[in-house]
Amino acid sequence: MAGTLEAVQRERVHGPVHGFDPGNRSVHQLQRRHFARRQPANRLFRRQLPEFGHGTLPSQQRYYSPKGGAGNVAGRREDARFVTGRGRYLDDIEVPGALWAAFLRSPHAHARIRAVEGNGGQVFTAADIAGLEGLQPYQPANMQTGEPFDCEPHPLLAQDRARYAGQAVAFVTGRTPDEAQDAADRVRIVYEALDPEPERVCLDWRTGDAEAVEAAFSRAAHRTGIALLNHRVVINPMEPRGAAGSYDPADGRYTLRLSSQNLHVNRDHVAACLGVEPERVRFIAEDVGGGFGVKNFAYPEHPLLLWAARRLGRPVRWTASRSEVFLSDHQCRGQRAEAELALDGEGRFLALRISSTANAGAWFGNVAGGVQTGQFVHLAGSVYAIPAVALHIRAVLTHTPPEGVTRGPGFAEMVNILERLIDKAAAETGIGREELRRRNLVSRLPMTNALGFKVDSGAFREGFALAERSAGGFAARRRESEAAGLLRGLGFACHIKATGGFPEENVELRFHGDGRVDLVTGTQHIGQGHETTFPEIAARCLDLPGSCIRLVQGDTDEIAMGGGHGSSRATYMAGTAIFRASEIVIEKGRTLAANRLEAAEADIEYEAGEFRVAGTDRAVSLFELADEGALDTYYHWAREWMTFPNGTHLAEVEIDPETGAVRLVRYAAFDDYGEHIDDAIVTGQVHGAIAQGVGQALLEEAVFEPETVQPITGSFMDYAMPRADDLPSFDVAFTPTRCTTNPLGVKGCGEAGAIAGYPAVTNAILDALAPLGVRGFEGAATPFRIWKAVREAAENGC
Repeated sequence: MAGTLEAVQRERVHGPVHGFDPGNRSVHQLQRRHFARRQPANRLFRRQLPEFGHGTLPSQQRYYSPKGGAGNVAGRREDARFVTGRGRYLDDIEVPGALWAAFLRSPHAHARIRAVEGNGGQVFTAADIAGLEGLQPYQPANMQTGEPFDCEPHPLLAQDRARYAGQAVAFVTGRTPDEAQDAADRVRIVYEALDPEPERVCLDWRTGDAEAVEAAFSRAAHRTGIALLNHRVVINPMEPRGAAGSYDPADGRYTLRLSSQNLHVNRDHVAACLGVEPERVRFIAEDVGGGFGVKNFAYPEHPLLLWAARRLGRPVRWTASRSEVFLSDHQCRGQRAEAELALDGEGRFLALRISSTANAGAWFGNVAGGVQTGQFVHLAGSVYAIPAVALHIRAVLTHTPPEGVTRGPGFAEMVNILERLIDKAAAETGIGREELRRRNLVSRLPMTNALGFKVDSGAFREGFALAERSAGGFAARRRESEAAGLLRGLGFACHIKATGGFPEENVELRFHGDGRVDLVTGTQHIGQGHETTFPEIAARCLDLPGSCIRLVQGDTDEIAMGGGHGSSRATYMAGTAIFRASEIVIEKGRTLAANRLEAAEADIEYEAGEFRVAGTDRAVSLFELADEGALDTYYHWAREWMTFPNGTHLAEVEIDPETGAVRLVRYAAFDDYGEHIDDAIVTGQVHGAIAQGVGQALLEEAVFEPETVQPITGSFMDYAMPRADDLPSFDVAFTPTRCTTNPLGVKGCGEAGAIAGYPAVTNAILDALAPLGVRGFEGAATPFRIWKAVREAAENGC
């Protein structure tokens, strides 16, 4: 990265910036002038927005709880609409004349397709769509041999063989969902069931300094090793996937309304499948009932619905059943790893060595390969000072649904490995778990880790100190549990993640003469409160009432490019672009006002939506200058670096050794998310992510029959998700350090709990079971699994 981390990233403005420029100056001259005169971003931001958030510089750090007044706004704009049933989700949208599609999916994990018989109805198979291309996943790196890794396109329909149970083989249509399903029930598909093929290596990649790691292990006073399974999960957003496709023969354009969190990228993938330019495809999303990463990418149903709409001359729509979610949505996590940690005689970490194998599924789901060679790698070592790291990363193709991404992809797997490994090292060396972490936490920031990845800011030690303080009195609580015949355990997990996702974002500010401003973004809300936070940022930057700013998003025709929502990017990326665009608006307005008021630009002041000649009563409003689009501004921002939320979570559990039942009795999180735009929204994101992490630890697990790879957890009859009574009230507090990689000082806040929750709870369970000799277990901590681990330990004489 050019320059230092303290410097705000280089930004690019791509035109045109719409509007009339007085004095025959070009838009590009205005842009150059703006950049030449702009104040340092952090100083300007603090001057314009003194009430923004409560993060402070590291040297001035304080601690805040979400109940504080700073960083709060009046309330989420969208909430009244949602709680009164006025949300506009996909199934709320009427599509006149639309047919409904029903997909026929393979009941076998591996089978040859011998025949498809429609029984008099129209059924579409791979032969009908022969001109369509499959979905091409992102190729992150070459194999160690230099060859590209094995990333075949995902076929839209199985042609001769089905590769996983749930793969679409054919589809039919009907006037209603029931009629379509009836038509599907009449189709007969003849399968020849095949034995599952052996797992095939599709990615083999190494990084780090293997020689330095080997040298460190050779001189280590202690070596700790562990083998772990990070089990697969099904994401299950409240609103299932769905879409409604149409085709207009008059202009040759396709339109897809869908439940998605990433419209522009998905549009481009679908356009490639159809063999048309992206401009001929329009994607629209209104309200989206959750995504969690699984709606970040295109699926085979998307191009198929558009193809069918053109073929049949009518719109075609589909919404997944919950069973289809379990069978056909991308699944996440799913990694086996063997890891070793080298320590010196004082318990200082010397080196980390990991060999991992990810379950890619039958095909990699879009960027899932990049998770293994990117996110899993970038922050190996997490918040700890580990001088040498070496990683051997593999992925294998299996007969399971494709691997996708969910909150904290790659980072969650790495943090789980490290936190479990550290607890094991503490037990083996006799150094307390807290002390071992404290000795090895990074103490000086910015830092560059062993793999060359730079982190600008963080409160690693501060968050951990608060967690330690919060754990006070645990020994007494453990004695109380033991008196009731229960086991009690305490677990810690420190975390960090690089957030930012897709590296570019666009916004546009459009001004209306009646005092309204349209703020157009390429992001997509899926429940995070964008209708509140984005107008709030624009209002503070432009010094206008928030009520006059309307957010426009969810339409690829409204703005040329957008990165959607994923990797906790929205406020960082779109917020920074809003900030920069607002600066340009004010600079253009100052030029226009000076011309209108016949004054020097240097004498023009701006405040509360008005440009005024200093020391006089001569003024003109922002909206008076906005005639004919003169202030409309389009801004494209490309980031050079990321943000790094971090912190420490702790969990306490009680276990009934007779039944194996685990109860989470306490959970606390101490996190650094930089500046806050809205405390309540940040806290809500923390709560949701913790629930997801706890769900993986205690309840959620995608299970397949070992011999046939048939999914056993195919519905909520067999797959448990956390409910309110599974969770305690969370103790959440913040240790904010201002991020230096963006002018807002913000860091992504949506994933920490899903990263730290799983290892914190698992470590607590193993701490509770340690007196019984239980050293580990694989998968979610179900009562049967814990009961079995306790019985096996007793039988082994532990």
